[in-house]
Amino acid sequence: MTARLVAHSVRALFRYRLRTAFMMIGSLVGIAALTFVVSVGQGARQKMLTTVRQIFGESGIMIGAGGHQMMGGPRAGAARLTIDDIEALAKALPEIEAWDPQQVMSASVRRGSATATVRVLGQSERSEILRARSVSRGAYFDLAAVKRLERVALVGETVVRDVFGGDDPVGGEILIDSVAFKIIGVLERFGTDLHGMDRDNEIVVPISTLVRRLTNVDSIAGAKLVVKDSGRIEETAREITRLLRVRHALIDGQPDDFSVLTPVDVQRMFGRMQRVLSLYLPLAASVALVVGGIVAATLMLASVNARVAEIGLRRAVGAQPEQIRLQFLIEAAMTMLGGGLAGVVIGSAAGQYVATRMELGTVFSWAAVLLGLLLSAATGLAAGVIPARRAARLRPADALR
Repeated sequence: MTARLVAHSVRALFRYRLRTAFMMIGSLVGIAALTFVVSVGQGARQKMLTTVRQIFGESGIMIGAGGHQMMGGPRAGAARLTIDDIEALAKALPEIEAWDPQQVMSASVRRGSATATVRVLGQSERSEILRARSVSRGAYFDLAAVKRLERVALVGETVVRDVFGGDDPVGGEILIDSVAFKIIGVLERFGTDLHGMDRDNEIVVPISTLVRRLTNVDSIAGAKLVVKDSGRIEETAREITRLLRVRHALIDGQPDDFSVLTPVDVQRMFGRMQRVLSLYLPLAASVALVVGGIVAATLMLASVNARVAEIGLRRAVGAQPEQIRLQFLIEAAMTMLGGGLAGVVIGSAAGQYVATRMELGTVFSWAAVLLGLLLSAATGLAAGVIPARRAARLRPADALR
């Protein structure tokens, strides 16, 4: 009997195609949005954790010039942060095991007729270990290169593609703002960071060379410090803040002219953003789903009014009220479930497209699929309750009149 009701419901759905399509749209939009949010949210969280591990390691602390900024370059008008500041911190705090300064600039690079705009980083020879990024081929520069201000460079894979066109760059030369540098290595792939910045579109040179031959300033954008005991990162970060305020002669009430960032800080900030996204975006998707359910219920009620004669005939030949009720429930559930299936496909495809552009990897989520199908079916059943009850209460004599 149930199989016959399902078959009859399917025929009814195809018979009233326009009504079915409108009912499916509400479910499609809500489930597509929900699937997209869940899938991309999971991918973004995994990307964040991976990036934090790449940048901070187990016990890293990032110091930046200028206050209230996340991991980026120096802001316009930012206070001066110097290598002397970092050296003083390392001497004053035995907890600091190692450190690596960094200066950042955007520069035009050229090789022959090929040009590109890249991010140039000045770092020490310790950056290979402290920043957990070595070379895939060639060699990293050493302490002697830093002391002698050698014009040597490590290039990212994007630079290799854009400037060298697939040729092996190791041993070749590249002009950075008209200054010739010899390429001694190609950086390991990194991908995008938390800002969506292509970290493979970078060139790393000795920091001494950058500040003397390219920027002609002795300030730095920031530094990475590694703490001996990862359990004391927060305590060490507080001491760093106190000592830097003293060195920069900041009195009580003055804001910091630098930023100190730990992995806990990053995860805390990301957690706040994720909570907002996890609350409001699914809420918007749920509203779309509820609106779709209301539209579906309205259209089902209109369908009952339009099919009074059909209902009366079925009652006259022996159909029970429960069977009429079940038929309309099945029609509503199947319509919303069909929209939910389409929404899952569209939401997953859109999520994967965005994830590919953001280099988040594969973000397909079975949890999102199951949740979408469950909610669409539940919405369909809820939307069909009132129309089904109304259809079941029709008396055969009144319906056939």
